[in-house]
This record gives sequence, structure tokens and C-alpha cells, in this order.
Amino acid sequence: MADTVLHEVTDGLATITLNRPDAMNSLNTELKEALRDALRQAAADPAVRAVLLTGRGRAFCVGQDLKEHIGALAVAREAGEGNAMETVRRHYNPITEAIAGMPKPVVAAVNGVAAGAGAGFAFAADYRIAAATAAFTTSFAGVALTADSGVSWTLPRLIGHGRAADLLLFPRTVDAHEALDLGMVNRVVPADELTAEAEAVARKLAGGPTLAYAALKESLAYGATHSLTETLAKEDELQTRAGASQDHAIAVDAFVRKEKPRFTGR
Repeated sequence: MADTVLHEVTDGLATITLNRPDAMNSLNTELKEALRDALRQAAADPAVRAVLLTGRGRAFCVGQDLKEHIGALAVAREAGEGNAMETVRRHYNPITEAIAGMPKPVVAAVNGVAAGAGAGFAFAADYRIAAATAAFTTSFAGVALTADSGVSWTLPRLIGHGRAADLLLFPRTVDAHEALDLGMVNRVVPADELTAEAEAVARKLAGGPTLAYAALKESLAYGATHSLTETLAKEDELQTRAGASQDHAIAVDAFVRKEKPRFTGR
């Protein structure tokens, strides 16, 4: 059986590819566990300084594998026990936290449809580049479910509460260009240019000041749920840490020399 997730590391960039193209990269247990583990491995690997997350085939990820979910519902009903939605706790939450909480930048290259949890994983990334043929849908309410994979946290922060509520209450397909207008994605490119554009962005991040990027991710997440005074204190803490980094010293020296800095990630 082919690997459901492909994981390759070159020159500081970990490329993680969902690899169930015949099933539109729908999330069965094997794929979810492989994705969770690949993200955790990338986060812990000192050789990795950025992550590129994408899908193989015509979809980025259409969310939960419904065939598997139907089976889980049947087991839970027949046994009168169990929780068919335990995958949220076991898989979706750890995957979303691994993407958003990773101390390295994550770029999502959305190559096709991103639905449900698949959209949630893209929203959790730090930067999203979509093919012009890509599309997003929250889909949860359409199958009588609520948001998961962090969508109720990430989507309002990307597009605002009102627009997020509209898309969650009345699920519909949002094409790539509307997604750009709404703020769901940072860039839209022709489909045949997606791989090159996403890799260029991710490799630029992989060559950047990794500790500063980690601090930026932490400060953005902190500032979203804390007061200005608390956020200023957090910025002070993180700036002290960044100011002591090797990369900051390299950047200052390069500025004096009027050269381009060559960051080490330390």
C-alpha cells in the first residue's frame, strides 16, 4: 500500500504531501495518524526550518473519509457505546495544534478542494497559496456537525466574525479568487505555477531567521486572546529572546557591511 503521507526534507524545508489522490485526500485513520506524526517529526527536527503542506491530485483535502465515518457511527450505535467523533480529540486537534503551534513557519499550497477539516488545516497554516482552480468549503453544518480542526478559531481571525458565521451557518463553495478577496488566502496563482510558487515562498522562509519566525507565531497567537498590556509584556519577553539569537547578530553585522544576511536558524 502506498504511503498516505509523503514526507521529504531538503535544504531545511520539509514537504508534507497528503497522498490519497483517488480519495481526494480524504482523512481516514491511516492518513490522519501519518499526518500528525509527520508534522510532529518536522517540528522536532532541528534540520527543518519551514514546512510546506500540500495534497497530491485534484484535491488538497476534502475532510473526513465518510466511508470510515459511517462505519464508526454504525459500531457506536450497535454497541450502544463509544464515540464516533473521537477522531476530533485523537487526530484533528493534534494536527491543527502541530501546524499552528510549530515553532517554524508552515506554508499551505492549496492545490484543489479544501473542505471541512481539510480547510481547517489550511487555515491553521501561517501562509496560504492557492491554485486558481482551488476552492474552500466549511461543509460542517451541511452534515449536521459543528466546526472542528480549529475553524471556529482560525476562520474568524482570517475573515472576521460575521463572514465566518455566514460561511459556517450557510456552507457554500468559495473559489480561490473570492478566498483571496475575503482574506482566506495570501496569494492565488495559476494551477501550473502553484508548486514552483509555493516552494519558492517556503524555501525563502526556510532560509530565514527561524527563531524570529517562531516568536512571531507565538506573539500573534498570544495577542489574539490577551490585552494590549499583556501583549506588550509578551513582546518584550520574545524580543529579548530574539535579540540574543545568533541570527540577530548576523543581521546587524550584515547591515553594517551592507551585505545580505545568511541566517543559520539559531
